[in-house]
Amino acid sequence: MPKCYDRSVLKGPREGIVKKLQPVSIHGQMSVDVYFTDAEEPDGQVNVARVGNEAVDSTIEPGDAIKLEYLVGQVVKVTRVVPVV
Repeated sequence: MPKCYDRSVLKGPREGIVKKLQPVSIHGQMSVDVYFTDAEEPDGQVNVARVGNEAVDSTIEPGDAIKLEYLVGQVVKVTRVVPVV
């Protein structure tokens, strides 16, 4: 039987690389479209998640490593991953 979904994406964190951030206003409610790739495939397929403005770390810029928190298959929070030096 083929695998229908990726259990790890239903709930929990995944890492990615930001490609673009696009603010969006829908009826005055601010959101952010976060365009990102998988951290293991930085040149791979670009995905997009629309997240409430309050759930996106304001210090994120294109090229940053991020952690995306998923709940029921939807991104609910995006934070910047600070590299350990």
